[in-house]
Amino acid sequence: MHALDLGPVNGRLMSVQRGISMQVSVESTSALERRMTVGVPVERIETEVNKRLQQTARRAKVPGFRPGKVPMSVIRQRYEDAARQEALGELIQATFYEAVVEQKLNPAGSPSVEPKSFEKGQGLEYVATFEVFPEFEVQGLETIAVERLQAEVAEADLDNMLEVLRKQNTRFEAVERAAENGDQLNIDFVGKIDGEEFAGGAAKGTQLVLGSGRMIPGFEDALVGAKAGEEKVINPTFPEDYQNLDLAGKTAEFTVTVNSVSAPELPELNEEFFALFGIKETGLEGFRTEVRKNMERELRQAIKSKVKNQVMDGLLAANPIEVPKALLSSEVDRLRVQAVQQFGGNIKPDQLPAELFEEQAKRRVVLGLIVAEVVKQFELKPDADRVAEMIKEMASAYQEPEQVIAWYYKNDQQMNEVRSVVLEEQVVDTALQKANVTDKSVSYDEAVKPAEAAKAD
Repeated sequence: MHALDLGPVNGRLMSVQRGISMQVSVESTSALERRMTVGVPVERIETEVNKRLQQTARRAKVPGFRPGKVPMSVIRQRYEDAARQEALGELIQATFYEAVVEQKLNPAGSPSVEPKSFEKGQGLEYVATFEVFPEFEVQGLETIAVERLQAEVAEADLDNMLEVLRKQNTRFEAVERAAENGDQLNIDFVGKIDGEEFAGGAAKGTQLVLGSGRMIPGFEDALVGAKAGEEKVINPTFPEDYQNLDLAGKTAEFTVTVNSVSAPELPELNEEFFALFGIKETGLEGFRTEVRKNMERELRQAIKSKVKNQVMDGLLAANPIEVPKALLSSEVDRLRVQAVQQFGGNIKPDQLPAELFEEQAKRRVVLGLIVAEVVKQFELKPDADRVAEMIKEMASAYQEPEQVIAWYYKNDQQMNEVRSVVLEEQVVDTALQKANVTDKSVSYDEAVKPAEAAKAD
């Protein structure tokens, strides 16, 4: 369905007479809101009521009568009110759908229905107020500017990644010397402010890597040089923007007991280390090959993601459209649920302020409408070869890719999700054909760095 052009929104009306079935008039009360009045003739109502009474008569059990032999006058006396209410409710649903189809309206969300007349022996008239999807054509593709990064995985990048993997699997061995940055300390501590302990200021058996920045500024620095068995009193100051306002900006006194000092030991690049990543019997060269594949996959995804974000930003800028409130509200609710699922806590989604999510929700809704319009405008359909290639790419990250591929093809929901992603990529490609695209050669690290971090640099 496509929304019919209703012209100016200053109360212009359109009316249609559908014989004896129903009367419909539509008023545009704003750019997206429609106020539709529907009149259902009494003949249609009585037909529906009688149909329900006849169904009831076949199964009703009334004392003094055999099933199916109850006089209609008795059935009507006992059940007509309930049958009428049921018929009117279903007629509103049915005629609303008929009316929006007839008027070529595309409702965004459920209508608010207000009956105007509801009397026995008369026709039904009600007013349905609802929003429609905005009508527009995607424009400005040629105004979109995209910087497409070009990069490759160099040998130095691969060497750096191997060191990262080694550091991620660092082991700590106890030493007798004084602590240095990078060492792991096992400590007990008690914190006080003005001689009084404060909530969250004490712990036992805490593992702390010096230089990790896990503690407040000054805490870790003060423990450099400490030895196992030593007790130190240190006086770091909480940051002014500390989340606990009762502590923000205050200097504390911590009594710290160092239970042990352990030095970092990087694992060797051997079969035992390779096995941690599910790679066996291929040696160092085989391990480097697998790591390179993963890095190249990450690189492709990072470049693709940055291009997509630039295209989406450009589409948003070139196509300002009004958002149906119903869609915005639904998206806010979805984001609330996601936030509760992600962060947990004893809080219900509707307890989170809607304002926290409105900007993100509006972006997602507008982009969804624009992407859908590009698909329609350019008659795009998911490319089967690209769907297969994407599944193959995702499966290559697993030890048994064939099983993963088979699982996707047996799962309709997962396949539809992949098709949606591919279709979105085709939207990006369509925009790139007209956009102003420049290529820029960069290093691997710069290419995979998140866009926010790159801007900060």
